[in-house]
Amino acid sequence: MTIKIGIVGVGNCASNLIQGLFYYKNVKSKDIIPGLMHPVLGNYKISDIKVISAFDVDSRKVGKDISEAIMQEPNNTVKIINIPKLNVPVFKGHIFDGIGEYMKEVIKTDKMKPVNIAKELQDSGTEILINFLPVGSEKATRFYAKEALKAECAFLNGMPAFIASDNKWSKKFERAKLPIIGDDSKSQVGATILHRVLTKLCMNRGAVIDKTYQLNFGGNSDFLNMLERKRLKSKKISKTESVQSQMIKRLHDEKIHIGPSDFVPWLKSRKIAYIRIEGRLFGDVPFNIETRLDVEDKANSSGVVVDSIRCLKIALDREIGGPLISASAYFCKHPPVQMSDDEARRKLEMFIEGKIER
Repeated sequence: MTIKIGIVGVGNCASNLIQGLFYYKNVKSKDIIPGLMHPVLGNYKISDIKVISAFDVDSRKVGKDISEAIMQEPNNTVKIINIPKLNVPVFKGHIFDGIGEYMKEVIKTDKMKPVNIAKELQDSGTEILINFLPVGSEKATRFYAKEALKAECAFLNGMPAFIASDNKWSKKFERAKLPIIGDDSKSQVGATILHRVLTKLCMNRGAVIDKTYQLNFGGNSDFLNMLERKRLKSKKISKTESVQSQMIKRLHDEKIHIGPSDFVPWLKSRKIAYIRIEGRLFGDVPFNIETRLDVEDKANSSGVVVDSIRCLKIALDREIGGPLISASAYFCKHPPVQMSDDEARRKLEMFIEGKIER
């Protein structure tokens, strides 16, 4: 009952995910795991997930066992457990647009030739490839999606480059009979999910939202990378549309601002978000909501990713290709079809039980 996964981008997201797999290695079916829908999803437990291939471009990680690579700089997520040697080497990947202006001084590269990605995926027996590339890696994401197709792997696009939500790409995975979940994984309790919930609360209670913003800053390399504003186009679309989708009437662009704000090195992998909503109640009486969220950024997504992996494995078992609509809507900010979180959860449960195809 093993689920064999590969990871592109051995950064903080990969570090926390792999640590979490070992932290919950001996979980029992009755145990509650924060972040997971079910200890056993379909027929699969968290302990069934095995990392068997990995790709990165940083010379401090390439060639090392992944258990060692996840602890190398610039990774700075919290350490939760010691990881034994996994005998999974990190292979040299392709850069394309993966290293932005501000990351050139942080990422160490050499002239080592990249490996044949599709071949390594096939040789290792990887079933599901996870994309953890930096924000703005549009060309690189499309390249790895193409390699996943060549290697006949399912694809989990955790980053805001549009693959699952792009009709052209979703058709490619559908024709190949390979499932895909995307795009841009939500956090367990993150800024976007909190913003969505507050927005939906206002809509359900009949309030009118006139203006809103969400400002985020943190100290990991993701926030350093996002200082390069031209890399943020897809990220801003992803986060903004996730909130707009919960509105009864869309806000004009100048009335909604969602996006990263700054890089604060001493925060390390912590992320702080400020959310404000201004609107009107009965009689056009004004109200406003302000909230502050402080979280360990990358630890916030791992439970969502674990559930996504197991849903992709269920789809592989059922020979379902193309985007998993319910799973993408529940797990991702920019899915092919936006839903409320309650509706997405209900339909996802139906998918898991085999009552709907996707």
